[in-house]
Amino acid sequence: MCRHLAYLGTPASLAALLLDPPHSLVRQSYAPALQRHGTVNVDGFGAGWYPQHRTDDPQHRTAPVRYRRAQPIWSDASFASLAPAVEARCVLGAVRGGTPGFPADESCVAPFTHGPWLFSHNGKVTDWARVRKTLREAVADIPDALAPVDSAFLFGLAVARWEGGDTLGGGLAGVMSDVARAGGGWLNLLATDGHHLAATVHGDTLYLRTDPGSVVIASEPVDDDPAWTELPPDSLVEASLDGVTRTDLRVEHV
Repeated sequence: MCRHLAYLGTPASLAALLLDPPHSLVRQSYAPALQRHGTVNVDGFGAGWYPQHRTDDPQHRTAPVRYRRAQPIWSDASFASLAPAVEARCVLGAVRGGTPGFPADESCVAPFTHGPWLFSHNGKVTDWARVRKTLREAVADIPDALAPVDSAFLFGLAVARWEGGDTLGGGLAGVMSDVARAGGGWLNLLATDGHHLAATVHGDTLYLRTDPGSVVIASEPVDDDPAWTELPPDSLVEASLDGVTRTDLRVEHV
């Protein structure tokens, strides 16, 4: 039911973050260690990153770059080739375990993006019909929200909140609360704007690791570093290079 990871810190290659660790997203796609729902994540993968700033380029791109495929991460030779050559200060990667009823289509694969944001969802909406009916007027009118999958709908809800003034973490917490109340589900949400990371924990595992100059939030540890800390259920974590805050969330269910 998906695994994801977000990194913020000193420049690192996509390979070092997503492919090379002993329990990287590659291994989590076919042998996740801690996943509570589903057994494999082979229905697609994606990565998003922010190009490093060039002071001599006034046309420098500030929006994230995205690479997605509707195939297992290990089977894409093109991504394996480019990943060591691409470095970024902020990266979000995900592998997808598709939910029955939703297509195995590239448009359904995280990360979803609009403006400065990247977003991933680990889980599923329980009463999808009810949630869609109840909250459809609150979804931002953006292309990625139109993909035929519940995660895209959640992203549209988040973008509407962010564009309305919510913080990165506040938007995720609001979406989690609204969806839990409207139809329930497993709602581990992860997002970045290139400068901050935020994630909710509701229905599956989530871990945090902070090191000098970097912070990582991931569904499960990618290595045996003892610095990994498991985050408690029904909580929000917000991180930047200035520090990490965690907030307990009160979740009302249907």
